[in-house]
Amino acid sequence: MIRILAVLAAIVFASPALSQALPANLDKDNAIVIDTTKGRVVVKLRPDLAPKHAERLKQLARDGYYNNVPFHRVIEGFMAQTGDGQRFNGTGGSKYPNLPAEFSNVPFKRGIVGMARAADPNSANSQFFIMFADGSFLNGKYTVIGEVVSGMDVVDKIKRGEPVKDPDKMVTVRVASDIK
Repeated sequence: MIRILAVLAAIVFASPALSQALPANLDKDNAIVIDTTKGRVVVKLRPDLAPKHAERLKQLARDGYYNNVPFHRVIEGFMAQTGDGQRFNGTGGSKYPNLPAEFSNVPFKRGIVGMARAADPNSANSQFFIMFADGSFLNGKYTVIGEVVSGMDVVDKIKRGEPVKDPDKMVTVRVASDIK
């Protein structure tokens, strides 16, 4: 019963976002569409930089793992973190094994999407974060997985906190090419 209510809520919250067009020239096979409680965010994935991480995000989106997952850690002037579809609080990961680091020279700036991890550089799994501002201290230490190409205004509206009380959520997360 709870799952049915969650699906119905997801449909109601996502309805306005479903009619939004995707950015022109978007490689839909390498983009994810995140419909949140605040609106739509489109992320261009970077399989050229992090092929294993890009595949993981697409797999988890296709599994429905990210649906109704909260932004559990949102720090003003830094980033919004989400992706814990196991425990919903930042301590969980997916059923898949952790990923080896795929560091690059791409700097962490506003709109960059990075993979969250524990102290071990090879511990990224399902959680990711979206940068509100430049974070050069992350450069070369975290995997850049993509960049927001539409919806940074939506990201800016996400409720702040660490942890967040009554957090905003990713209602649905889909690979753009899967959207009909």
